[in-house]
Amino acid sequence: MTTTQLRQSAVSSAAEPPPGLDRALRALWFDARGDWARAHQEAQEDPTRDGSWVHAYLHRREGDTGNAGYWYARAGRPAADGPLEREWDEIAGELLGRRKDVRRPRSPS
Repeated sequence: MTTTQLRQSAVSSAAEPPPGLDRALRALWFDARGDWARAHQEAQEDPTRDGSWVHAYLHRREGDTGNAGYWYARAGRPAADGPLEREWDEIAGELLGRRKDVRRPRSPS
């Protein structure tokens, strides 16, 4: 799955994220859908650094930079200051890139 596919699935008629996504990616899916509360719930229930990174992004999205700073520190990440959409893409791209089911293009024979 690519970041574009993740985003597109969020604006589809599906009520839930695609199966197999971890909590951090589910949180990004709900955020792309415009459901900040559900996104925050997913991020808050993820005790990993990835969950903290998404949690930080979500607080930055709502304008709570102080709380975001705390979560960036927990994630071991510098506080972001660029466009929110670019940060969403960066997080989603990194998390999706680590998935074991990612299909990589084959090199030509």
